[in-house]
Amino acid sequence: MEHDLVVFVPGILGSRLTRGGEDVWHRSSQRIMFHSVKELAKRPLKPAAAFEELMLPPGIGDNRPEPRWAVSADEPVKGADALPGLLATLGQPDIRGMLGGLTDGQYVSFTYDWRLSNRVTAAELKKRVGRELARWREYVKQHLPHVEDEPKVMFLCHSMGGLITRYYLECLGGAETARALVTIGTPHRGAAKAVRFLTGNGVGPGDDQPWLVRAGAVAAGAYLNSALMEVSRTFPSVAQLLPVYQAVVEPGRTRRRYLDDEGVSVADLPSELIKDAFAFHAEFEEACERNRLRGGGPWPSYRVHSIGGRAHPTVHGVQIEPGGRLKFPNQLDDTWDWTGDGTVPEESAFPGWALRDMSDGVWNGYRHAALPGGGSVGHQLVTILRGRTARNTLAGDEEFGITAPELAVAGEPFDVVVQGADDSRTVRAGLRQDGKAAIEPVILRPDGDGLLRGELTAAAGTWVLQVEADGPQVVHRDVVTVVEP
Repeated sequence: MEHDLVVFVPGILGSRLTRGGEDVWHRSSQRIMFHSVKELAKRPLKPAAAFEELMLPPGIGDNRPEPRWAVSADEPVKGADALPGLLATLGQPDIRGMLGGLTDGQYVSFTYDWRLSNRVTAAELKKRVGRELARWREYVKQHLPHVEDEPKVMFLCHSMGGLITRYYLECLGGAETARALVTIGTPHRGAAKAVRFLTGNGVGPGDDQPWLVRAGAVAAGAYLNSALMEVSRTFPSVAQLLPVYQAVVEPGRTRRRYLDDEGVSVADLPSELIKDAFAFHAEFEEACERNRLRGGGPWPSYRVHSIGGRAHPTVHGVQIEPGGRLKFPNQLDDTWDWTGDGTVPEESAFPGWALRDMSDGVWNGYRHAALPGGGSVGHQLVTILRGRTARNTLAGDEEFGITAPELAVAGEPFDVVVQGADDSRTVRAGLRQDGKAAIEPVILRPDGDGLLRGELTAAAGTWVLQVEADGPQVVHRDVVTVVEP
């Protein structure tokens, strides 16, 4: 296994999308998120128009775009970035360095156009793996003749990258290439935040943002929500993140329902997006069943490992209020302790199609964007690469959950809230850019309700929020986008 090819598949925002050598997403986001009021007054711009060059043509489905809509995606994203209200990235971590001891050419980072259908990207992954694995096997034959087993692939996948890879393995015949699949914060059953995002409610009041939205941020959120909703509805990949578990709570009903149940209607969520999400998952599940029957066993021919977060308040569903108003609760009932990594619910991060029990997963307290680069995750990946069982690290008493805004306004204070941390511990929150502290940390203080709370203020830009506790030391990182008023 130590001589297998290692392929890293990132999620949304993991690859730079360029056209004519320029980063299209960065150019679009700069245009609308970080321009001053004076600049916008000189050149008025409708929100969606800022992202116009990112949009895909209507009804693109499982096709690749024509040249006018096409982009290049040949480089990984290196710094922090975000789609406020849906997903964030801290930049692609040094996976090769974390694993250590890999031979030149043994590690491959798969980059792709993350706007497109995961079916399309899975087909691209198949082509890339075919080329890279043939190359690597030839290298091993010539330079490592003592290796007896024919090299295969160990897939390391963050977030949506796990959906792409498992579709390739089960639906496109890729299982024979795989030694192991490691999913890191993958929404195997979807994520309810996608409902928020695709209905124009990505940033705003909710159970996951209860204390954090002030007047300026409400206005900024409304401005951005409509723009991001409009452009993301043209991305088949985002719709395929919709939850396919029982995520809908309705007035007068005790039983939760599916988004595609008859009679369920979520305001402003197009039915064609729901239909495609459920079809995508159904194709995968049917392929799994066929492959198991053909293989004569209940589990895949390759090993599956699941790494997920379970310490932070996380949106689990959508609650339809009288009149059709939507709420996005962190808990769907009182039966158990609902948690996750702040983006993907714990139960969705678990690949029930391949593992028997939640205890078979590897759990920690990292937030979604920080998962692939987390220190303990690196140790767990090394263990898996060497063919051993990764330690089942739970989020224990030393861990804590944080709630922080994904969007804030320049010059307007925003709250960082910690729950589950002992009052005797010192917890600090600060902001960083380019790996360096840029806003001095503040100490979070008890608020009288069992929580620790502090305020930060920043100029417009993309910031890395770092919340650090001592006794023992625990560090959480996430992305906060600060926009002009």
